[in-house]
Amino acid sequence: MRQYSGNRVGLAVVGGTLTALGGYAWLRGQDRFLGLPPDARILPAHAYRALTDAAWPLWALALGLLLLALVALRWLLLCLGWGRRGVRNGTGTAMLYVGLKGVDGLGRATVKLGSDGLRIGVTCPSAADVGSVVSKLDQDVIGKIRRELRDDETPAVARLHVRR
Repeated sequence: MRQYSGNRVGLAVVGGTLTALGGYAWLRGQDRFLGLPPDARILPAHAYRALTDAAWPLWALALGLLLLALVALRWLLLCLGWGRRGVRNGTGTAMLYVGLKGVDGLGRATVKLGSDGLRIGVTCPSAADVGSVVSKLDQDVIGKIRRELRDDETPAVARLHVRR
């Protein structure tokens, strides 16, 4: 599950930051934060003067927040699947599993159908006979999936991943 660790770390950082800011705002609103009145300034006086004396710190802050918003938007679009090629096809995946039923410990198999053809992904353990898996894919399985989903001329890319 290493591929999802970036998302989990990012979500944990963003969630922790938002929780801390929400707790701070709630404590300030309830007048329970270090005895400060709810209408007191958030920033200390020297930080407030540094930000308001010159215009460039506010512009730098605005640019930084804009870049942060763009990174968050890109992250969201990638998590929602924008930019991925093809749509998963259940019929093709079922046919792939049936065609490879003799492989012990087959971890994951997917078939995606897109405008550029078929994308087939197979994950198998290192103890599996990779040669037989490739020959089954090449001789039988990919041809049957092509005929079922589109036609014999559909381009196909098969990706075989061997686990350690």
